[in-house]
Amino acid sequence: MHIELRHLKTIKAIHDSGGLARAAEVLNMTQSALSHQVKGLEDQAGVELFARRSKPLRLSAAGLRLLRAAERILPEIDAVGEEFRALRAGRSGRLHIAIECHACFDWLFPVLEQFRRAWPEVDVDIRPGLAFEAMAALMREEVDLVISSDPEKLPGIVFNPLFDYAPTLVAARSNPLAAKPWVEAGDLRDQVIITYPVDRTRLDVFTGLLTPARVEPQAVRQVELTAVILMLVASDRGVSVLPDWVLREAKYQPDYVTRRLTEKGLTKRMYAATREEEATLPYMAHFLRLARTEPVKLQRQ
Repeated sequence: MHIELRHLKTIKAIHDSGGLARAAEVLNMTQSALSHQVKGLEDQAGVELFARRSKPLRLSAAGLRLLRAAERILPEIDAVGEEFRALRAGRSGRLHIAIECHACFDWLFPVLEQFRRAWPEVDVDIRPGLAFEAMAALMREEVDLVISSDPEKLPGIVFNPLFDYAPTLVAARSNPLAAKPWVEAGDLRDQVIITYPVDRTRLDVFTGLLTPARVEPQAVRQVELTAVILMLVASDRGVSVLPDWVLREAKYQPDYVTRRLTEKGLTKRMYAATREEEATLPYMAHFLRLARTEPVKLQRQ
């Protein structure tokens, strides 16, 4: 038996209207065409779908079974159609994010909270497990946006600039570096550097300071959580270099000092990498606008 959507719509229209004439009007077809369609469907099924001698027209047991299917399936089809219309209008979609920046959660969650309220139909997720193969995942369409401070030339990928930040040294007030107005690479030769557990090529303290000067610190200690890094720094177990927005509160606490890197200071830029054709989607463009403004608020606190 070959059942089409029009058959389900027909059964439901006849049931809701109570007769062929009114159902034909609802379906915008002639009564004879509707009767012919019903006859063809009954021929396929091999059973009657209506108790024709009743007034108003009533469904038979077989017709009621088909009605239940129609009441289940038609709303699902309508919902899919609405999803497609929303996609075409840019109201819905998917925003799965991979992060190459451990410290970015501080500003990302407030951005996502605002975004969620504005775009409730967009499926949002954060994929930290893909963090260090993030660009490959973006090109494979496994994620839709990557937060990164390391732009690359990749086919079909655009790096949307978000905001500038200053990698900043944080040390215990008892550390000798507290006496310096700024920190040079050589000042870290005798220090334990506490970092996130990522490759050196993704750490500002190495890419912006130590590696160009060919300076190796006394040791490197890797820690997963920002709060633990700051706890170890306060105990003078080492020093760390973190984005300025992370240190907005620490710089006012008596246990810490913060110092710029080099006399002029270092500046890095954060990017959101997207597939080129998706960067202008309405919801993506709104996320980028939020991601350009919210972190700046944290930097000013």
